[in-house]
Amino acid sequence: MRRINGTALIIAALVATVGALAFPVWSYADRSGTGQANLNASSVATQWGPLSATDRDFLVKVRLAGLWELPAGQQAIERAPSQAIKDAGDHLVVGHTDLDQRARDVAAKLGVELPNQPNEQQQGWLRELSAASGREYEWKFANLLRMAHGKVFSLIAQVRHSTRNTLIRQLASDANQTVLDHITMLEGTGMVDFDALANDAAGVATASPTGPPPPDGNLPPAPGPAGPTGSDQSFTSRPSTQPGPPTAVNTNRPAPGSSP
Repeated sequence: MRRINGTALIIAALVATVGALAFPVWSYADRSGTGQANLNASSVATQWGPLSATDRDFLVKVRLAGLWELPAGQQAIERAPSQAIKDAGDHLVVGHTDLDQRARDVAAKLGVELPNQPNEQQQGWLRELSAASGREYEWKFANLLRMAHGKVFSLIAQVRHSTRNTLIRQLASDANQTVLDHITMLEGTGMVDFDALANDAAGVATASPTGPPPPDGNLPPAPGPAGPTGSDQSFTSRPSTQPGPPTAVNTNRPAPGSSP
């Protein structure tokens, strides 16, 4: 009886050891519900690389942006009393006409279904703009469009960083140029409420910011310039823009489907 009990204890110990060794593998390598498992489950193979759920959501959001921002831009050209708002509307129409064609081309190749009308919130924004006039109209136009562009801007960065699909990666690069141009033009109207943007972003923040302490009135030591330290100083590239007041972003690029 004692021998049987001793054998049982040895077997139990071996089982516990194997379980302890296997647990980390099960927990982190292939456990259902982890980010990696969700990514694999939501992705489909294409000849341009895996297409994830985030990639597909990005395609839909680019399409939706054009469906409401293009008519909003057209309305601004026709109704806005100031030239700055008309100019911003012009950039919205031109930019989203181009970007929408690119999104539709990519969606057709990847087999992703796209919507044909703005969502309810976007339709509400269009109604809100249509009901306004004069200075109120211009303020609503600048701030509704600037808020919307800022939100999609963060999604573009996420997709551009993480996508494994070459078509989506190029579309994200194109969208980045277009959205930054529109943000710049909207801010150039002088009507954007930056306090409202900051408060909106703070309302969804989940982590405390880090960085230097608030200024105390005394000037800190001036930092030294960052520069090259190697012996080869034969650089050929140049900054994309020169320092100065914000201007429209250069969005010139080959037409969809053509070679660069």
